[in-house]
Amino acid sequence: MVSALVIFLPASSASADTFRADGSRADRAAMACEYPAWVAGRWYNAGDIVRYTDGNYYRAEHENPGYDPVISTWYWEPFNCGGGGNPTGFVVSEAQFNQMFPGRNPFYTYSGLTAALSAYPGFAKTGGDTVMRQEAAAFLANVGHETGGLVHIVEQNSANYPHYCDWSQPFGCPAGQAMYYGRGPIQLSWNYNYKAAGDALGIDLLNNPRLVETDAAVAWKTALWFWNTQTGAGRMTPHNAMVNGSGFGETIRSINGSIECNGGNPGQVQSRINSYQRFVQILGTTPGNNLSC
Repeated sequence: MVSALVIFLPASSASADTFRADGSRADRAAMACEYPAWVAGRWYNAGDIVRYTDGNYYRAEHENPGYDPVISTWYWEPFNCGGGGNPTGFVVSEAQFNQMFPGRNPFYTYSGLTAALSAYPGFAKTGGDTVMRQEAAAFLANVGHETGGLVHIVEQNSANYPHYCDWSQPFGCPAGQAMYYGRGPIQLSWNYNYKAAGDALGIDLLNNPRLVETDAAVAWKTALWFWNTQTGAGRMTPHNAMVNGSGFGETIRSINGSIECNGGNPGQVQSRINSYQRFVQILGTTPGNNLSC
């Protein structure tokens, strides 16, 4: 029989280091991150911690039969694995997010935003640190502008609601003619946009458009869908505008085109620019060139 080797360490060393079963030295933070991979359909109890496919960790807030951690913030919450830094890997911390939107609606949660990030892994993770921070600031400045500082969940002018149904589309408006009004951070509207966003995200938004105003992660995902995949009224997606050096002005063009750009509404353009400049300052970077459209 081989006797076990017992290693005694001074208190100061033991607080920083630990040893695996094979006797090798390991950092405590690294060992703290040795949680199992999430498995769809497996039962999880409240408090269970898993590693998701995006490399981030999530803790079950409520027991569930293996629901996807990034779909609903009711069942899962981001978990700070290792006890330090930003647990989400997002360039914007929760404290910075709260600083940007001190009067935001409680619906627009930071956890909902970070849960949505896995849908578009290139967002705010493309290019160097400066570009990543600039893109995050640009996105948040624009959605902040669209929602009055992340205050409004739905479009405020209800007279517009019946007009967002395009009956020429083969799928029609199954949720009702007046159900495709602007919702969420980017104010998703029109039946064809709900259909396209839902198809891209694997969520039936055509039949269930209210998900965008009731589930924070879904709401943020629709905004990221537009940002990363749609050119809108512009020449490129807002994501491409920020990562290829075209600048913040091109993101405004994609979102509102001639309504604001080319002298359409310089006051609104400047309002977006002001928010962007404030946000890059919060994130500790510079705004870059081509701020206006």
